[in-house]
Amino acid sequence: MATRTRRPERRGKPLSRERIVEAAIELLDTAGESGLTFRALAERLATGPGAIYWHVAGKDELLGAATAAVVAGAMTADTADTADTTPQDAIRALALGAFDAIDDHPWIGAQLTRAPGQSPMMRVFEHIGRQVQALGVPAADQFTVASALWSYILGVAGQNAAKARSAPPDTDRAEFLGAVSAVWANLDPDEYAFTRSVAGQLREHDDREEFLAGIDLILTGITAGR
Repeated sequence: MATRTRRPERRGKPLSRERIVEAAIELLDTAGESGLTFRALAERLATGPGAIYWHVAGKDELLGAATAAVVAGAMTADTADTADTTPQDAIRALALGAFDAIDDHPWIGAQLTRAPGQSPMMRVFEHIGRQVQALGVPAADQFTVASALWSYILGVAGQNAAKARSAPPDTDRAEFLGAVSAVWANLDPDEYAFTRSVAGQLREHDDREEFLAGIDLILTGITAGR
């Protein structure tokens, strides 16, 4: 991933935990987790590492705070409850909010799976679970249904982010998919009949639309099962 340089901030506003977290998110977005060091953070904030430690105990706490801030922002922007919002629409909005947040901040996918019993992961699960209840899913099945949605959202979004991280900088998506599609189209027709048949769809597909189509398949199954 290419790293963008940025001039350090001028010391003006007093240092706060919020400013530290914001700067950490910027570093994570440009340099990845390995680039988040207290020395780099101190340089960006025009302060000393000791001042940062006054607000944050260590890197793990900082990563958790940065993840929580991104997730909270995504949920606030995309999952606001209104009188006209159906549980299905609320789940779609939550799923797309999480997908877009992980797409914009690829480092977050790994963070969400490191502490499954802690915030912010539990906030996402709680919101999913409430909508599953609103759908009228029997109590005995609610954990299974919520877990299936949760796993799909984090799994697909995280996989998409992992592909983005592994691709060389400045990779052209259309060219990359075209090359992979050509490989699929030339596979052995007896062993890979299906894969060959969808090679063209691979070239033209939209990750976000395919992700949402998967959510709709799960929601259709929930409705049918109920």
